[in-house]
Amino acid sequence: MHPMREFGEVTPTLIEGLKGIVGERNVLYEDAGQLESYASDEAGALYAQTPEVVVKASSSAEVSEVLKLANLKRIPVTPRGAGSGLAGGAVPVVGGIVLSLEKMSRVLEVDKVNLVAVVEPGVVTNDLCRIVAEEGLFYAGYPMSVESSFVGGNVACNAGGAKVVKYGATAAHVLGLEVVLATGEIVQFGGKRRKDASGYSLLRLFVGSEGTLGVFTKITLSLIPEPGRVADLLVPFRSVEEAIDAVPKLMIASKGLPVAVEFIDRVSVKHCAAYVNTALPFQSEADAYLILQLDGRSKSELQDVYEAAGNACLENGALEVLVADNPFASERIWNMRRNWLEALKAIDPYVSTGDFVVPVSEIPKMMAFIAGLSEEYEVDIPCAGHAADGNIHPAPLRPDGIDSSQWKGVMEEILERIAVEAAGLGGAVSGEHGIGFVKRDLLEQTKPLEVALMRRVKEALDPNGILNPGKLFRMSDAVDVEVIAAA
Repeated sequence: MHPMREFGEVTPTLIEGLKGIVGERNVLYEDAGQLESYASDEAGALYAQTPEVVVKASSSAEVSEVLKLANLKRIPVTPRGAGSGLAGGAVPVVGGIVLSLEKMSRVLEVDKVNLVAVVEPGVVTNDLCRIVAEEGLFYAGYPMSVESSFVGGNVACNAGGAKVVKYGATAAHVLGLEVVLATGEIVQFGGKRRKDASGYSLLRLFVGSEGTLGVFTKITLSLIPEPGRVADLLVPFRSVEEAIDAVPKLMIASKGLPVAVEFIDRVSVKHCAAYVNTALPFQSEADAYLILQLDGRSKSELQDVYEAAGNACLENGALEVLVADNPFASERIWNMRRNWLEALKAIDPYVSTGDFVVPVSEIPKMMAFIAGLSEEYEVDIPCAGHAADGNIHPAPLRPDGIDSSQWKGVMEEILERIAVEAAGLGGAVSGEHGIGFVKRDLLEQTKPLEVALMRRVKEALDPNGILNPGKLFRMSDAVDVEVIAAA
């Protein structure tokens, strides 16, 4: 065990040094209103912590110089993208510098020969999708937060989303990274190649590292040709068990992987329907819905695929199979699923959601466990998620009569019990949102050996512990901090 590590102070001299690197306008300091904008992510205000200074870098060279200075002075640095994360990964839990990548927002290259895009970390995922689509190409790393998240943040937490069952999580699409290490050294991992059997895969080590090992400044992503025609199906079921049992059967029947198989429960549908001012068929009868997206190269192939999938659902107890036959109908289906979290925030602004993952066969058992907790704590726990890969998001809603500070402990206890149960069933505490600091204790509890190995890697690459300290695991050999929640 190393002695307790102490971080340096943010001084006027340090501020002048930062201004000399990125320019005075790109350093936010002593303006409480400006700093507050960088105090939290989508984990919510209960987990906010105000940075001492925000630095907006515009290039790899600037990121390098900022990290050299921070490492020399031992100032903690929290890399930040769009702030759309749900685990507190962009929250500066020990103060110091928030290093914002928002100005690094260029698509540097769309290479139609090698089928790759090279982007800066601050590119909005949806913008990338739109730009490559204009070239007849498709970027398949597509989280549900596609309209707001940055590509760099997707890579930092290995974001998933609706299309993982067919295309894989973000890691499946990352071919190369330019990374600035804690020392300021700029290194390149991977590139425009799809094979590399040259020793340890350091590229994969950095994907999902949540800013604790380095700062991404360029990202090379795999592209594929546009997949062709798609169809969206809405399938109501009387029970969760029938809905989940139908998933492998519809996949086998359609003789191909669906693009997406989304799950949403009755409580979620009730709140989402009110939020988007619409209603779904069979709302009074269905306890669960599946939203399917399937694709095919031709109209006839697509029809064969969705008819086979639909028939498999009907044979497994579906109340009906509703096919969206125009863009308006498709948008109506997906609008409800995309707005799931926003609908819950309209009821409870402090709502926090888990993202456990289990083998698909264990989802009914997990849903029964969550239903039991709902009765025990007398709270609604709406759930939605990605049924084909076992990734479900429970979101306990604060009941009337309990204030936010009291509710925080109860909510965390509920989500902890859900996550531990999921891990015990062969799953994990996070499927796609990452660990941040919100779930770091759960990670240590469920994967102690892995965390011990992660600590060794962290120590080797960031010996002064300046990069996103307090994330993934507690700083047992560094400054340890308990974040005091906002009232």
